[in-house]
Amino acid sequence: MTQGFDPARADHWIAHGRDPAHAAAIAGAWRDFPDLPPGAPLAERQARGRERIAAMRPINDAIAAEGVARQEATNFAFTEGQLRLGKGSDRDIAVLRGRDDHGYSWDLANRYADGWYAAHVGWPHHYPDGIPSRAPLADRHAAYDNGFTAGGGDRTDLFDAARRAIIADMRRDNLPSAPTVTVAGKPLPGSYPKPSDHLRPARWSRRLVILSAHDIGGDPAWDFLTLLRARPGAGLATIVVLTDVGFVLADDLDQTADSATILDQAKAAIQLSGLLRQREYDDILVALQGRDLDLLDAIAHVLPLARTMERTRNSRLQQRTHLRTWLDRGFAAGETRAQGHIRWGKAIATFYGSLGEFTARHVGPASGRGHLVRVETRAGLATGYAAPDGTPLAPEIVVSSKAKLRPAMTTALRAFAAATPIMAAARAA
Repeated sequence: MTQGFDPARADHWIAHGRDPAHAAAIAGAWRDFPDLPPGAPLAERQARGRERIAAMRPINDAIAAEGVARQEATNFAFTEGQLRLGKGSDRDIAVLRGRDDHGYSWDLANRYADGWYAAHVGWPHHYPDGIPSRAPLADRHAAYDNGFTAGGGDRTDLFDAARRAIIADMRRDNLPSAPTVTVAGKPLPGSYPKPSDHLRPARWSRRLVILSAHDIGGDPAWDFLTLLRARPGAGLATIVVLTDVGFVLADDLDQTADSATILDQAKAAIQLSGLLRQREYDDILVALQGRDLDLLDAIAHVLPLARTMERTRNSRLQQRTHLRTWLDRGFAAGETRAQGHIRWGKAIATFYGSLGEFTARHVGPASGRGHLVRVETRAGLATGYAAPDGTPLAPEIVVSSKAKLRPAMTTALRAFAAATPIMAAARAA
């Protein structure tokens, strides 16, 4: 207690932030069971403390209950607000239905929504017992069961899960939402997914990247244009940079330094359309954030449609990682890369990826420094393979750090999957 604080006075509790009703009850408990003088026997002083604690227990329980009620009211109000703004989901509707139709608390309403959504999307019945909750386990199970039944689930039907899965696939509003589109019917760049190494490689001459001038200059390790130009063959790509005065090709950046023109959407659309010149692209990367991305969204109708359209996002570090992932998928005109989905996995401490008959496996530290990756087939080490131009492919690769393992393994797998075993055949002959 602070100096001069009298716990038997309600106004002192009010001054410390207590509700008037709670302050009066707490002060009354202190008046009924005040501290005994320091000279009183220890057993009597301890007994007095226990009496006061027992008297205050209902008060503390009421304070805690009111706090929970306020929190639940805030949660429900937020959910209602999201639905009014059109940002809610089917699950949010189920949460409010659990409250309105069954009088559930926030925790129980969410368990009701879990059951309803599981039945709605065709999932099997499964209690989410790992979620912390104040409600008793039996009540949570009952709420989940009610929601599961309300969502169309029938635990007595042997073919219930299969039936609901088929219905869910046919239900339009249950399918993954499509990216937001413009009037022209093209996806907004803001809805593009992040780059992935699962997608097909593309020739540099058919790749488009849009950078921001804010990501150029300074430390070369963080200069996106420097990172891009460091890749062999990347000079064949179309590199567009958004500056304060509009869109320009990377090679023309120096010519915009003295311009003071104010950029608007109409001018930006004309600039970008002129730079692209109705060219066709297989792979587009948008490396813009914030207002720059909003501007590109507003003029998305001038962007061409491509097989793969992605954008960098989140923190600066993640944006650079996304850029490098995108760069790893580029190849020059004279280079051959295998396509297809790479299957990644981990066995004990071994990280591996497979494409066709080839498996790239991290086998541990290399002699000296770095990490050793081996490319194997079912017959063993993938020796005797060459690129289409006759260049031998080494089945053992040393990677400088673990962060570069996956890109290096991806490159090796696509190179070997596109290779020919003519060298092995020549030795056998």
